[in-house]
Amino acid sequence: MSLQVDNLTVYYQTLRGDVQALEGATFSIADGEIMGLAGESGCGKSTLANSLIRLVPPMRLVRGQVRLDGEVLPIDDARRMSDYRFSRVSVIPQYAMNALNPTRKVGKMMAELLGSKGVDFAATIPELKRRLDLVELSHDVLKMYPIELSGGMKQRVVMVLSTLLNPSLLIADEITSALDVSTQKAVAEMLVGFRDRGFVKSLIVITHDISILYQIADTILIMYAGQLAEKAPTDVIIRAPRHPYTKLLIASLPEVGVRYAERRLSGIPGRPPLLLDPPAGCRFRERCSVAFEKCLEAPPFVELEPGHFVACWKELGEDVDG
Repeated sequence: MSLQVDNLTVYYQTLRGDVQALEGATFSIADGEIMGLAGESGCGKSTLANSLIRLVPPMRLVRGQVRLDGEVLPIDDARRMSDYRFSRVSVIPQYAMNALNPTRKVGKMMAELLGSKGVDFAATIPELKRRLDLVELSHDVLKMYPIELSGGMKQRVVMVLSTLLNPSLLIADEITSALDVSTQKAVAEMLVGFRDRGFVKSLIVITHDISILYQIADTILIMYAGQLAEKAPTDVIIRAPRHPYTKLLIASLPEVGVRYAERRLSGIPGRPPLLLDPPAGCRFRERCSVAFEKCLEAPPFVELEPGHFVACWKELGEDVDG
């Protein structure tokens, strides 16, 4: 098992109180698995990702534990986690195209990063050039400043930089959102190639674009308002979801070849709750058409079928008197 997250709960400290951004997350990712992470804006996707690599104020670890390849990660200790970042767990950050230092040439940045990890840059150059070839970048980018690169080129430079030390877990946070469709497809295929070539063991791919996950993800984890809703193989999430929120989310997606006049797109009624004071129990219950009294209690995230986890009292077989 590559990653095991147990009861991970993370809040943001504010003057108005704690924003309960991530509550009781428990899931695992197997060796070689590409897990997509999806949900509405503000549902906690990036909070979950950041908690696995760099949990800093105003983020606060309330409880929970993270294991990577059987070893407990000191996620609440930024200094100790520096030994794991890039080498064991790495991230392609959201807005990665702005993550490069504009005053440094690409090669210089890579040399400084590797030097901070005690790695000889000169010794890595043959492998670095091979990886640039794999992402279809000229070796000349090493002598260029970020401003000289296109958006897609910057994205691929960051992908190479983030995987150069062969981390066990790679987190890709909204890396296709600012790219054109053809570049999105190329970047997504490169992520799969990194896994297949053993550059990384497992991946978490965060995106609003479920069509991207349908192409590359082995499983999809759906989040809502800081809670886990459902995790299953990708085809199951798309074709046979069990959680009411997942059903509505998938139903709101457009279908290829279906005209607006034939079927209007429908959104999900209501709005997500404010996480400064979220409702008790299932946080989706106020928007859920099948909610009942039991939903005032938080449902457990249970494996209903092999590899299919759902947090919903109805799906657990609870009735009104249960």
